Amino acid sequence: MKKLELQFENEEGKTTTISLDQPLEPVDAEAVNAAMDTIIAENAFESSGGELIAKKAARVVERNVVEIEIEV
Repeated sequence: MKKLELQFENEEGKTTTISLDQPLEPVDAEAVNAAMDTIIAENAFESSGGELIAKKAARVVERNVVEIEIEV
């Protein structure tokens, strides 16, 4: 499953990540950038370290799990 991770810096200088499942692809960098600006401008989210004050990164992450049969 793929996730879009939006990473922000909070007031304590720590990284806060907002994850969105199954992003539309290809991801529109301009739209992501604008959405992150809006989240900061409108104080849409707050972390345990305070308000989100700056953008740090955005990325698409994919996790693959392969089960391995074992003898019990």
